[in-house]
Amino acid sequence: MKKIYTELQNHADEIKQSHLRDLFTEDPNRFNRFHVDWQEFLFDYSKNNITDKTMALLIRLAKESGLKQVIHDMFTGKRINTTENRPVLHIALRNRDNHPILVDGKDVMPEINTVLEKMHTFSDSVRNGKWLGATGQRITDVVNIGIGGSDLGPAMAVEALKHYKTDALNFHFVSNIDGTDMIENLKTCHPETTLFIISSKTFTTLETLTNATTARKWLVDSLGENAVSKHFVAVSTNKMAVSEFGINPDNMFVFWDFVGGRYSMWSAIGLSIMLAIGYDQFIELLTGAYEMDRHFQTAPFDKNMPVIMGLLSVWYSTYLKAEGYAVLPYDQYLKRLPAYLQQLDMESNGKSVKKDGTSVNYSTGAILFGEPGTNGQHSFYQLIHQGTHLIPADFIAPIHSLNEVGDHHTLLLANFVAQTEALMAGKTSEELRAEGVSENLIPFKTFSGNRPSTSILIDRITPKTLGSLIALYEHKVFVSGIIWGIDSFDQWGVELGKQLAKKVIPELSDKNKELRHDSSTNAIIQKIRNNQ
Repeated sequence: MKKIYTELQNHADEIKQSHLRDLFTEDPNRFNRFHVDWQEFLFDYSKNNITDKTMALLIRLAKESGLKQVIHDMFTGKRINTTENRPVLHIALRNRDNHPILVDGKDVMPEINTVLEKMHTFSDSVRNGKWLGATGQRITDVVNIGIGGSDLGPAMAVEALKHYKTDALNFHFVSNIDGTDMIENLKTCHPETTLFIISSKTFTTLETLTNATTARKWLVDSLGENAVSKHFVAVSTNKMAVSEFGINPDNMFVFWDFVGGRYSMWSAIGLSIMLAIGYDQFIELLTGAYEMDRHFQTAPFDKNMPVIMGLLSVWYSTYLKAEGYAVLPYDQYLKRLPAYLQQLDMESNGKSVKKDGTSVNYSTGAILFGEPGTNGQHSFYQLIHQGTHLIPADFIAPIHSLNEVGDHHTLLLANFVAQTEALMAGKTSEELRAEGVSENLIPFKTFSGNRPSTSILIDRITPKTLGSLIALYEHKVFVSGIIWGIDSFDQWGVELGKQLAKKVIPELSDKNKELRHDSSTNAIIQKIRNNQ
């Protein structure tokens, strides 16, 4: 075992004896050492269960894990996704200085730029009304059909940037194979004015193709077969399947196997985002991510926001045994951010096998959840404040609201600030007695405090700051994965259930088909058969 692991575990036992309230009392300059000012961001991690010794040990762990070299490898096109033998180049999609990035000696940037310009031309034509449907009417509704990263990224970003969205288009996102998702989204759409974006790399994803086929029937029943090419475009690499579906291959936007689904909103998967906010604002989104990429590449580890976040993730999961992790955006536009980050974090780092094929013997990815403030304060914050679990939390808020209404934003920010202070300091029984609280209620009103949080203050939510925020979390996940020795870029765990579902489908359709599952699965299938 590396010496650093033992030192960190011993230090974790020490830190459990410390209380954040006392650490702040003993060190009035604690904030000065444990925060980063970067562009429009204030990143304050001083309310975490750490000391100078903690950070020194964690940074040493990062260095001994070869983090600097792997960062370099990712940005230079090395095949760091080892189980799939692929490079990891979502960072190339937002490479705004356009420097060459080589994969097997070939620069990937010219093709990326070609697709970006094709998206530009198409989105402009839809937004300005030049793209017309089969009956000569302009598009009013865009329905993105995808699943996983092909849905969560665009849906989150379009919601987050709703303030910048064109009024000429309405956006709908369909991902669930449950027919209700499609039917409810189509209730306000009209075939003559609806454009469907089918997002599937292989154009074989069961959920996406099932939904796409339903959408196609809805359109064809009203406008006929010839209308498909005027109302469907694809984001895919399978030109033959796209063409067979009836989509003009000229209206297919490609992306690449070096872009994982949960990292794909920067690619043509982000077509709906560009349609919503326009090309120039989409470039701002890419620029924000690119600038965070540069910060990640160049800042020293002790001033590097993604590195610090990734190390804190390891600290809590592996050494302080925290199983949960909350992301709490105090901005209504960011209401889909926790759902997006659930996939990013848990699909990336929910692994129990290291890159060398051996099992891990420590905790890796935490269970991520969250809701926008102040809604969450009236539900699960009880667990964070007074529950038995250690749950680190990220609080995210813009200093300026995009919708100034009375004192709403002041009240929102007051809650943002107060919650982090309350989690840190708590409230003692002595304080309660001084307030005159009756003795029998003191145990119930006592707050232990010493609950960690990180505060991320952003000047305001813009395409650029959103791009930086998402890239910050992408790199945080990457850092944690490197420290844990796992491959953050594969996702074999999503496959088994999908494979078994293909076996069950004919068994549900044919009541005479013999069932060869366990007794529980057989009984469930039989119950469905009997009641269909």
